[in-house]
Amino acid sequence: MAVVKGLEWTFDTNASAYAKLRPEYPEALYQAIFQAAPICASSNVLEIGIGGGQATLPVLKTGCRLTAVEYGTQFSALCQEKFRDYQGFSVITGKFEEVPLSVGAWDLIYSASAFHWIPEAVGYQKVFSMLRPGGVFARFANHPYAYKDQPELMEAIQKLYAVYMPGSTPPEEYSKEEAAHRADIAGKYGFTDLQYRMFHRTRVLSAEEYIALLGTYSDHIALEEGRRTTFFSQVRQAIDQYGGKVVIYDTVDLQLARKP
Repeated sequence: MAVVKGLEWTFDTNASAYAKLRPEYPEALYQAIFQAAPICASSNVLEIGIGGGQATLPVLKTGCRLTAVEYGTQFSALCQEKFRDYQGFSVITGKFEEVPLSVGAWDLIYSASAFHWIPEAVGYQKVFSMLRPGGVFARFANHPYAYKDQPELMEAIQKLYAVYMPGSTPPEEYSKEEAAHRADIAGKYGFTDLQYRMFHRTRVLSAEEYIALLGTYSDHIALEEGRRTTFFSQVRQAIDQYGGKVVIYDTVDLQLARKP
């Protein structure tokens, strides 16, 4: 889905739905992170943009001290409750680029489907300063690609987008070249040992499930309510007309970078 700068606030308006409907991340992704940055009870870890906590539990289970920085007040409250049994867990509410945080103190800093909201230079420079020497930055995101093998449904849906969200671009499958380019960005800011990985999975959603998922995307949330309701109703009708399900092919990309 489109990333529209200035719409970061929209996610927090529907925090519980976001937490329920956005997918978690593959176990193999965490194995790759922990191989690069072995984490234990004495480790200090920072998560940038915790959202609904989709990427938090596997890290907490290492026993580390995990601090999350989250812009949304509803997300902060939700995650404080969700992970209340973990004594090493805490949340700071605010924008990462504005919150004062310890310099040179973090073993691992990671961000799941959130770092793109932060201005590039500001984000990478701050992460670099905060990591201890040898510390690792892990940036990862899920890139859904719907209707890949459903051409008739894709055509019908794109006609609706042309009416209700003109200017939006048709979906494209995330590529290896894009993942490699994103991994190279960290090198501009002093990071070394640049790596990337790609993980794939498939989800099958009913019309109702897909509509609920669309309701967690920033550009869709920002639509005027009446327009959004009509749009979603017609999307639902199109899905029902062409088989009653949407197949989503997810590509999850992981970038790893180390502070020398």
